[in-house]
Amino acid sequence: MGTLQIRLHISLASLAMFLLKAWRSTAFGVYGYLNFTKPGFAEHAKKFKSEEMEARIEGKNCIVTGANSGLGYATAEGLASRGANVYMICRNKERGEAALSLIKSTTGNPNVHLEVCDLSSVNEIKSFASRFSSKDLPLHVLVNNAGLLERKRITTPEGLELNFAVNVLGTFAMTELMLPLLEKAAPDARVITVSSGGMYTSPLTTDLEYSDANFDGVEQYARNKRVQVALTEKWAEVHKERGIGFYSMHPGWAETPGVAKSLPGFSKSLSEKLRTKEEGADTIIWLALQPKDKLVSGAFYFDRAQALKHLMFAATGGSHTHIDLIVGKLRSLSGLA
Repeated sequence: MGTLQIRLHISLASLAMFLLKAWRSTAFGVYGYLNFTKPGFAEHAKKFKSEEMEARIEGKNCIVTGANSGLGYATAEGLASRGANVYMICRNKERGEAALSLIKSTTGNPNVHLEVCDLSSVNEIKSFASRFSSKDLPLHVLVNNAGLLERKRITTPEGLELNFAVNVLGTFAMTELMLPLLEKAAPDARVITVSSGGMYTSPLTTDLEYSDANFDGVEQYARNKRVQVALTEKWAEVHKERGIGFYSMHPGWAETPGVAKSLPGFSKSLSEKLRTKEEGADTIIWLALQPKDKLVSGAFYFDRAQALKHLMFAATGGSHTHIDLIVGKLRSLSGLA
Protein backbone atom coordinates (compact mmCIF):
# COMPACT_ATOMS: atom_id res chain seq x y z
CA MET A 1 0.00 0.00 0.00
CA GLY A 2 1.47 3.36 -1.02
CA THR A 3 1.91 6.38 1.23
CA LEU A 4 -1.04 8.17 -0.38
CA GLN A 5 -3.29 5.16 0.12
CA ILE A 6 -2.24 4.87 3.76
CA ARG A 7 -3.00 8.54 4.37
CA LEU A 8 -6.35 8.22 2.63
CA HIS A 9 -7.19 5.15 4.72
CA ILE A 10 -6.28 6.98 7.93
CA SER A 11 -8.28 10.04 6.89
CA LEU A 12 -11.36 7.96 6.09
CA ALA A 13 -11.04 6.10 9.41
CA SER A 14 -10.75 9.40 11.27
CA LEU A 15 -13.77 10.80 9.44
CA ALA A 16 -15.79 7.68 10.24
CA MET A 17 -14.90 7.94 13.93
CA PHE A 18 -15.76 11.65 13.95
CA LEU A 19 -19.16 10.97 12.39
CA LEU A 20 -19.82 8.08 14.77
CA LYS A 21 -19.04 10.21 17.81
CA ALA A 22 -21.22 12.99 16.41
CA TRP A 23 -24.11 10.54 15.98
CA ARG A 24 -23.68 9.19 19.50
CA SER A 25 -23.75 12.68 20.97
CA THR A 26 -26.74 13.73 18.88
CA ALA A 27 -28.74 10.58 19.60
CA PHE A 28 -27.91 10.85 23.30
CA GLY A 29 -28.89 14.53 23.41
CA VAL A 30 -32.25 14.00 21.72
CA TYR A 31 -33.10 10.85 23.66
CA GLY A 32 -31.99 12.48 26.89
CA TYR A 33 -33.95 15.68 26.38
CA LEU A 34 -37.10 13.69 25.78
CA ASN A 35 -36.63 11.22 28.63
CA PHE A 36 -34.02 12.23 31.22
CA THR A 37 -35.49 15.62 32.18
CA LYS A 38 -38.17 16.58 34.70
CA PRO A 39 -40.92 16.39 32.03
CA GLY A 40 -39.62 12.92 31.14
CA PHE A 41 -39.93 11.85 34.76
CA ALA A 42 -43.47 13.25 34.96
CA GLU A 43 -44.46 11.30 31.85
CA HIS A 44 -42.92 8.03 33.07
CA ALA A 45 -44.39 8.52 36.54
CA LYS A 46 -47.87 8.09 35.09
CA LYS A 47 -47.11 4.35 35.04
CA PHE A 48 -45.63 4.20 38.54
CA LYS A 49 -47.44 2.26 41.26
CA SER A 50 -47.42 4.12 44.57
CA GLU A 51 -47.69 0.91 46.57
CA GLU A 52 -44.26 -0.16 45.28
CA MET A 53 -42.67 2.56 47.43
CA GLU A 54 -44.63 1.81 50.60
CA ALA A 55 -42.54 -1.12 51.82
CA ARG A 56 -40.94 -0.83 55.25
CA ILE A 57 -37.41 -2.15 55.68
CA GLU A 58 -36.89 -1.99 59.44
CA GLY A 59 -33.74 -3.71 60.55
CA LYS A 60 -32.19 -3.94 57.10
CA ASN A 61 -28.65 -2.63 56.83
CA CYS A 62 -27.94 -0.30 53.93
CA ILE A 63 -24.73 1.41 52.82
CA VAL A 64 -24.95 4.52 50.63
CA THR A 65 -21.71 5.99 49.29
CA GLY A 66 -21.46 9.71 48.56
CA ALA A 67 -24.39 10.30 50.90
CA ASN A 68 -23.88 13.86 52.12
CA SER A 69 -25.54 15.60 49.15
CA GLY A 70 -27.44 15.14 45.91
CA LEU A 71 -28.68 11.70 44.94
CA GLY A 72 -26.80 10.01 47.78
CA TYR A 73 -28.44 12.22 50.38
CA ALA A 74 -31.90 11.68 48.89
CA THR A 75 -31.30 7.93 48.82
CA ALA A 76 -30.06 7.77 52.40
CA GLU A 77 -33.02 9.86 53.55
CA GLY A 78 -35.47 7.71 51.58
CA LEU A 79 -34.13 4.48 53.05
CA ALA A 80 -33.98 5.92 56.57
CA SER A 81 -37.59 7.12 56.31
CA ARG A 82 -38.59 3.51 55.64
CA GLY A 83 -36.89 2.22 58.78
CA ALA A 84 -33.54 1.00 57.47
CA ASN A 85 -30.27 1.11 59.36
CA VAL A 86 -28.36 3.44 57.05
CA TYR A 87 -24.59 3.84 56.89
CA MET A 88 -23.63 7.02 55.06
CA ILE A 89 -20.20 6.92 53.45
CA CYS A 90 -18.86 10.45 53.02
CA ARG A 91 -15.45 11.87 52.18
CA ASN A 92 -15.85 15.08 54.20
CA LYS A 93 -16.54 14.64 57.90
CA GLU A 94 -18.11 18.06 58.48
CA ARG A 95 -20.51 17.86 55.54
CA GLY A 96 -21.27 14.26 56.44
CA GLU A 97 -22.15 15.18 60.02
CA ALA A 98 -24.43 17.98 58.84
CA ALA A 99 -26.24 15.61 56.46
CA LEU A 100 -26.47 12.93 59.15
CA SER A 101 -28.04 15.33 61.63
CA LEU A 102 -30.57 16.55 59.07
CA ILE A 103 -31.62 13.04 58.02
CA LYS A 104 -32.07 11.95 61.64
CA SER A 105 -34.22 14.97 62.43
CA THR A 106 -36.24 14.71 59.20
CA THR A 107 -36.96 10.98 59.40
CA GLY A 108 -36.97 10.44 63.16
CA ASN A 109 -34.77 7.41 62.57
CA PRO A 110 -31.88 7.21 65.08
CA ASN A 111 -30.25 4.32 63.22
CA VAL A 112 -28.38 6.43 60.70
CA HIS A 113 -24.61 6.43 60.91
CA LEU A 114 -21.68 8.24 59.33
CA GLU A 115 -18.52 6.58 58.06
CA VAL A 116 -15.78 8.82 56.69
CA CYS A 117 -14.04 7.32 53.68
CA ASP A 118 -12.48 8.75 50.52
CA LEU A 119 -13.69 6.51 47.68
CA SER A 120 -10.72 7.55 45.52
CA SER A 121 -8.41 5.64 47.87
CA VAL A 122 -8.35 1.85 47.85
CA ASN A 123 -6.50 1.93 51.16
CA GLU A 124 -9.28 3.95 52.79
CA ILE A 125 -11.93 1.63 51.34
CA LYS A 126 -10.07 -1.36 52.76
CA SER A 127 -9.85 0.36 56.14
CA PHE A 128 -13.59 1.07 56.12
CA ALA A 129 -14.36 -2.50 55.02
CA SER A 130 -12.31 -3.86 57.88
CA ARG A 131 -14.12 -1.66 60.43
CA PHE A 132 -17.55 -2.43 59.05
CA SER A 133 -16.92 -6.15 58.68
CA SER A 134 -15.96 -6.33 62.35
CA LYS A 135 -19.60 -5.55 63.17
CA ASP A 136 -20.47 -8.91 61.56
CA LEU A 137 -23.75 -7.55 60.22
CA PRO A 138 -25.60 -8.82 57.17
CA LEU A 139 -25.60 -6.16 54.46
CA HIS A 140 -28.92 -6.01 52.63
CA VAL A 141 -28.32 -3.07 50.30
CA LEU A 142 -25.14 -1.50 48.94
CA VAL A 143 -25.71 1.65 46.91
CA ASN A 144 -22.63 2.61 44.91
CA ASN A 145 -23.57 6.24 44.41
CA ALA A 146 -20.31 8.15 44.92
CA GLY A 147 -19.23 9.57 41.59
CA LEU A 148 -17.08 12.26 40.07
CA LEU A 149 -16.69 14.19 36.83
CA GLU A 150 -13.41 16.07 37.00
CA ARG A 151 -12.73 17.94 33.75
CA LYS A 152 -8.94 18.08 34.17
CA ARG A 153 -6.55 15.20 34.68
CA ILE A 154 -5.77 14.81 38.37
CA THR A 155 -3.68 12.03 39.85
CA THR A 156 -4.53 10.61 43.27
CA PRO A 157 -1.87 10.02 45.97
CA GLU A 158 -2.08 6.34 44.94
CA GLY A 159 -1.05 7.31 41.40
CA LEU A 160 -4.40 6.86 39.65
CA GLU A 161 -6.49 9.12 37.42
CA LEU A 162 -9.08 10.59 39.78
CA ASN A 163 -12.32 9.93 37.86
CA PHE A 164 -11.35 6.31 37.33
CA ALA A 165 -10.26 5.92 40.95
CA VAL A 166 -13.67 7.00 42.29
CA ASN A 167 -16.10 5.81 39.63
CA VAL A 168 -14.56 2.48 38.70
CA LEU A 169 -11.89 1.24 41.08
CA GLY A 170 -13.68 2.59 44.16
CA THR A 171 -16.95 0.99 43.09
CA PHE A 172 -15.18 -2.28 42.33
CA ALA A 173 -13.25 -2.42 45.61
CA MET A 174 -16.25 -1.49 47.76
CA THR A 175 -18.44 -4.12 46.12
CA GLU A 176 -15.85 -6.89 46.24
CA LEU A 177 -15.03 -6.23 49.89
CA MET A 178 -18.71 -6.20 50.88
CA LEU A 179 -19.56 -9.51 49.18
CA PRO A 180 -19.17 -11.66 52.33
CA LEU A 181 -21.56 -9.38 54.24
CA LEU A 182 -23.98 -9.24 51.34
CA GLU A 183 -24.00 -13.03 51.27
CA LYS A 184 -25.04 -12.99 54.94
CA ALA A 185 -28.21 -11.17 53.86
CA ALA A 186 -28.96 -13.55 50.97
CA PRO A 187 -31.30 -14.13 49.31
CA ASP A 188 -32.44 -10.54 49.87
CA ALA A 189 -29.08 -8.82 49.28
CA ARG A 190 -28.59 -6.39 46.43
CA VAL A 191 -26.01 -4.02 44.98
CA ILE A 192 -27.29 -0.91 43.19
CA THR A 193 -24.73 1.02 41.17
CA VAL A 194 -25.63 4.53 40.06
CA SER A 195 -24.37 4.77 36.51
CA SER A 196 -25.39 7.44 33.99
CA GLY A 197 -26.99 7.82 30.61
CA GLY A 198 -23.66 9.35 29.63
CA MET A 199 -22.48 5.79 29.07
CA TYR A 200 -24.62 5.70 25.92
CA THR A 201 -21.92 7.75 24.18
CA SER A 202 -19.09 5.32 24.94
CA PRO A 203 -18.19 1.72 24.11
CA LEU A 204 -16.41 -0.44 26.66
CA THR A 205 -12.67 0.18 26.60
CA THR A 206 -9.70 -1.24 28.47
CA ASP A 207 -8.03 2.19 28.46
CA LEU A 208 -9.21 2.76 32.00
CA GLU A 209 -7.15 5.82 32.86
CA TYR A 210 -7.49 7.67 29.53
CA SER A 211 -3.97 7.42 28.16
CA ASP A 212 -4.56 10.05 25.45
CA ALA A 213 -2.53 13.19 26.14
CA ASN A 214 -5.58 15.35 25.36
CA PHE A 215 -7.59 14.43 28.43
CA ASP A 216 -11.36 14.77 28.14
CA GLY A 217 -13.04 14.50 31.53
CA VAL A 218 -16.55 14.21 30.10
CA GLU A 219 -15.55 11.33 27.84
CA GLN A 220 -13.67 9.67 30.69
CA TYR A 221 -16.80 9.92 32.83
CA ALA A 222 -18.84 8.27 30.07
CA ARG A 223 -16.25 5.49 29.80
CA ASN A 224 -16.34 4.99 33.57
CA LYS A 225 -20.11 4.71 33.57
CA ARG A 226 -20.03 2.16 30.74
CA VAL A 227 -17.59 0.08 32.81
CA GLN A 228 -19.99 0.20 35.77
CA VAL A 229 -22.77 -1.28 33.64
CA ALA A 230 -20.46 -4.02 32.35
CA LEU A 231 -19.21 -4.78 35.88
CA THR A 232 -22.81 -5.14 37.05
CA GLU A 233 -23.42 -7.69 34.30
CA LYS A 234 -20.25 -9.56 35.26
CA TRP A 235 -21.05 -9.64 38.96
CA ALA A 236 -24.57 -10.89 38.21
CA GLU A 237 -23.11 -13.71 36.13
CA VAL A 238 -20.35 -14.71 38.54
CA HIS A 239 -22.43 -14.52 41.74
CA LYS A 240 -25.79 -15.76 40.46
CA GLU A 241 -25.82 -18.63 42.98
CA ARG A 242 -25.02 -16.47 46.02
CA GLY A 243 -28.40 -14.81 46.51
CA ILE A 244 -27.14 -11.32 45.65
CA GLY A 245 -28.80 -9.17 42.99
CA PHE A 246 -26.77 -6.65 41.00
CA TYR A 247 -28.41 -3.70 39.28
CA SER A 248 -27.13 -0.58 37.53
CA MET A 249 -29.32 2.43 36.88
CA HIS A 250 -29.55 5.90 35.38
CA PRO A 251 -31.08 8.62 37.59
CA GLY A 252 -31.86 10.96 34.71
CA TRP A 253 -30.59 14.52 34.53
CA ALA A 254 -30.95 15.78 38.09
CA GLU A 255 -30.03 19.09 39.66
CA THR A 256 -27.27 18.24 42.14
CA PRO A 257 -24.17 20.02 43.46
CA GLY A 258 -22.02 17.62 41.42
CA VAL A 259 -23.74 18.50 38.15
CA ALA A 260 -23.62 22.23 38.89
CA LYS A 261 -19.88 22.04 39.58
CA SER A 262 -18.83 19.69 36.78
CA LEU A 263 -21.20 20.80 34.02
CA PRO A 264 -22.10 24.44 34.80
CA GLY A 265 -23.18 25.26 31.24
CA PHE A 266 -25.41 22.20 31.05
CA SER A 267 -26.83 22.87 34.50
CA LYS A 268 -27.60 26.51 33.69
CA SER A 269 -29.12 25.90 30.26
CA LEU A 270 -31.44 23.14 31.52
CA SER A 271 -32.04 24.48 35.02
CA GLU A 272 -35.82 24.55 34.60
CA LYS A 273 -35.92 21.03 33.18
CA LEU A 274 -33.56 19.17 35.52
CA ARG A 275 -35.03 16.64 37.93
CA THR A 276 -34.94 17.15 41.66
CA LYS A 277 -32.55 14.99 43.63
CA GLU A 278 -35.57 13.08 44.96
CA GLU A 279 -36.75 12.32 41.42
CA GLY A 280 -33.24 11.22 40.50
CA ALA A 281 -33.06 8.93 43.53
CA ASP A 282 -36.53 7.46 42.97
CA THR A 283 -35.37 4.41 41.02
CA ILE A 284 -32.48 3.78 43.43
CA ILE A 285 -34.93 3.52 46.31
CA TRP A 286 -37.37 1.53 44.17
CA LEU A 287 -34.65 -1.03 43.41
CA ALA A 288 -33.89 -1.31 47.13
CA LEU A 289 -37.53 -1.99 48.02
CA GLN A 290 -38.80 -4.39 45.36
CA PRO A 291 -39.06 -8.15 45.87
CA LYS A 292 -36.07 -9.58 44.05
CA ASP A 293 -38.19 -11.84 41.90
CA LYS A 294 -39.50 -8.67 40.20
CA LEU A 295 -35.99 -7.57 39.24
CA VAL A 296 -33.45 -8.87 36.74
CA SER A 297 -29.91 -9.18 38.07
CA GLY A 298 -27.40 -7.58 35.71
CA ALA A 299 -30.00 -5.29 34.15
CA PHE A 300 -29.81 -1.52 33.67
CA TYR A 301 -32.79 0.42 35.06
CA PHE A 302 -34.26 3.85 34.40
CA ASP A 303 -37.46 5.25 35.89
CA ARG A 304 -38.49 1.94 37.54
CA ALA A 305 -38.11 -0.12 34.37
CA GLN A 306 -35.42 -2.01 32.51
CA ALA A 307 -33.72 0.19 29.94
CA LEU A 308 -31.63 -0.36 26.84
CA LYS A 309 -27.88 -0.44 27.39
CA HIS A 310 -27.07 0.86 23.90
CA LEU A 311 -28.63 3.44 21.61
CA MET A 312 -29.49 2.44 18.06
CA PHE A 313 -26.61 2.60 15.56
CA ALA A 314 -24.23 3.95 18.24
CA ALA A 315 -21.83 1.00 17.88
CA THR A 316 -21.22 0.79 21.62
CA GLY A 317 -22.03 -2.91 21.89
CA GLY A 318 -20.06 -5.98 20.91
CA SER A 319 -17.10 -5.26 23.16
CA HIS A 320 -18.05 -7.17 26.30
CA THR A 321 -15.09 -9.54 25.98
CA HIS A 322 -13.10 -6.62 27.38
CA ILE A 323 -14.70 -7.00 30.80
CA ASP A 324 -12.53 -9.95 31.83
CA LEU A 325 -9.41 -7.90 31.04
CA ILE A 326 -10.85 -4.97 32.94
CA VAL A 327 -11.66 -7.08 36.01
CA GLY A 328 -8.12 -8.44 35.93
CA LYS A 329 -6.71 -4.91 35.90
CA LEU A 330 -8.99 -3.83 38.73
CA ARG A 331 -7.98 -6.80 40.85
CA SER A 332 -4.34 -6.01 40.27
CA LEU A 333 -4.69 -2.29 41.03
CA SER A 334 -6.79 -2.90 44.15
CA GLY A 335 -4.73 -5.80 45.44
CA LEU A 336 -7.89 -7.91 45.57
CA ALA A 337 -6.66 -10.63 43.24
